Amino acid sequence: MMVDPLIASAKLSSAGLEAQSARLRVISENVANAQSTGRTPGSDPYARKTITFKSELDRAMGASSVAVKEIGRDDTPFPVEYDPGNPAADENGMVKKPNVNMLIEMADMREANRSYQANLQMMKQARAMISATIDLMRG
Repeated sequence: MMVDPLIASAKLSSAGLEAQSARLRVISENVANAQSTGRTPGSDPYARKTITFKSELDRAMGASSVAVKEIGRDDTPFPVEYDPGNPAADENGMVKKPNVNMLIEMADMREANRSYQANLQMMKQARAMISATIDLMRG
């Protein structure tokens, strides 16, 4: 069975939208927790989340699509800061801070947003072409 190329392009764009939406959710969570320290003395703070994608072959469409492979945890070390008044401070007054770099998160957010917009534009184009085809068939 052969899938219509316009329908296939809409489905591929949809998969891209879902993947970039998940990426934006992960980035948003990282940004929201960029200052979240542990609750008890010496405890670990929020650990930055990462997202990995995988390519999936859709046999019906005869094309590769994208999907979320996993949402993982960034293993880079937590920066440490002297803040003896913080509830998460250890016996030396040191507090582990989240390993979230706002510059990286903002760059990732811009890239994910651009990819989302590109997939959305492809979806709009496919829809417009399907509508034009239907109009041609009517007249």
